[in-house]
Amino acid sequence: MRAVAFTEFGGPEVLHVVARPVPEPGPGQVRVRVAGATVNPTDLGFRAGGRRLPDEVAPPYVPGMDLAGVIDVAGPGVPGWTAGDRVMAAVSPWERTGGAYQEYRLVDIDQLARVPDGISLELAATLPMNGMTVRTALDMLALPPGSVLAVTGSPGAVGGYAIQLGRHDGLTVVADAAPADEPLIRGLGADHVVPRGDGFAAAVRALFPGGVDAVIDAALVGPPALAAVKDGGQLIAVRPFQGETERDIRISLVLVGEHLHEGDRVAELASLAAEGTLTLRLAEALPAERAPEAHARLAAGGVRGRLVLTF
Repeated sequence: MRAVAFTEFGGPEVLHVVARPVPEPGPGQVRVRVAGATVNPTDLGFRAGGRRLPDEVAPPYVPGMDLAGVIDVAGPGVPGWTAGDRVMAAVSPWERTGGAYQEYRLVDIDQLARVPDGISLELAATLPMNGMTVRTALDMLALPPGSVLAVTGSPGAVGGYAIQLGRHDGLTVVADAAPADEPLIRGLGADHVVPRGDGFAAAVRALFPGGVDAVIDAALVGPPALAAVKDGGQLIAVRPFQGETERDIRISLVLVGEHLHEGDRVAELASLAAEGTLTLRLAEALPAERAPEAHARLAAGGVRGRLVLTF
């Protein structure tokens, strides 16, 4: 089978299509014929060597955490799942079997969620990891309805889901945007839109002088975002926070890798997408051979929606 992989860490140019053996599912697993694998910032970090790999993970290294496709073969002990089922899942590239960028991927059944009718597999691939990141972040915050949430990086996948899931939870959402992105952010349902960049915290305070209850910092603003948060409020970081807290603000790191075997929660997000509460955004579907281009485009910034590799 084909896979997008690399043997040494580096820039997008290290990615190549390689041949790997087709895996056989064991008990409690299915083999998914991957239709789409989403390109996420995590994949760029994996390719660049941003995290030490477990000893059992050997080259060629296969990136990717988001996939959607069709079950090809079901292993023993998989009631309720059969060949032909359309599914999505978030998987880990830090495993011996590699990540999502391959034609066939073994997936444990507790990772699976069905793709609703009317949603393409390429679109579905954009949901699991980013959606679960936001759902986990909001669960960690545990804000009561009526609380105020500010979101940085609103035009991105995590930011967009934070707006929509925050509104779904009954929160007032303040989101950042450049002028060109303001229609997009308002269309996603933000209650207030403030300028992105250095003036973010001051603009939030102009709306809420006492500060907001929490910030989801999808743009990695870091310590400057704390100024938008009320005393004793909260900030959720999607990467390790570089700095110290202040005014008893609680900073938490969301680690979606700890929630990859919660397919039932991905299924709940899929239902919200099917009913229109969540907007799935596909920037472009690209053949797997164009993975270096996809990584370079994501790294350059400005991509709205997700790039998806097809097999």
